[in-house]
Amino acid sequence: MRTRVALGVTVGVSLVHLAALLGERDLLADVTQVLLMPALAGYVALSAGPDRRSRLVRLLLVSLGFSWLGDAVPRLLEGDAGFLAMVGFFLVAQVVFLVAFWPYRRASVAARRPWVLSLYAAALVGLVALCGEEAGPLLAPVVVYGLCLFSMSVLATGVSRTVGLGGLVFCVSDSLIALRAFAPQVHVPAMGFWVMLTYVCAQALIAVGVLRLVGSSLATAAHRSRAGAVG
Repeated sequence: MRTRVALGVTVGVSLVHLAALLGERDLLADVTQVLLMPALAGYVALSAGPDRRSRLVRLLLVSLGFSWLGDAVPRLLEGDAGFLAMVGFFLVAQVVFLVAFWPYRRASVAARRPWVLSLYAAALVGLVALCGEEAGPLLAPVVVYGLCLFSMSVLATGVSRTVGLGGLVFCVSDSLIALRAFAPQVHVPAMGFWVMLTYVCAQALIAVGVLRLVGSSLATAAHRSRAGAVG
């Protein structure tokens, strides 16, 4: 019951936030954005149950925590300071994801289909080319963040298809942020809406994928334990 309530809260906050963006209700959009990651983290913790102690779930919750800081802290700052704070906190969140997904690297596209890495590299180079001129002194932190983000997305493919899709959508979301900040020649209608839609979907896909993996691993371990006892 509590899990369903947590899921309902997460979906409800997400829908209200997206509607607020479309309706240009800035205050409501700001408030609900700060609530997005705590709601999702609550759902993850309740859904995982005792499995919340597993390494993958713990690291997921830590990453969601830094993502929340990336959503919240920049609202207290202005200009470049706010942008750098956002990049900094989300950089830590991506590093945590990298650590979480590293044990699955041998199942990722980097090991199974190395040629796919050229597509990720081309996307990152293209993004930097579009943003480089306007980014100025902020280009270095943006490139560092981009490398971590795209590396996370590659490693995510080794965890599961759902987590891999979440990593890819995360790349889309943060690429839109970079284009909005540093490539004014690229115009996407309702950019803020698409940024947040892809962001919410990315985090949700990663969370659901991790929960499924942990749940299936627990079920497999329980089955083997019962089989061993019978044997």
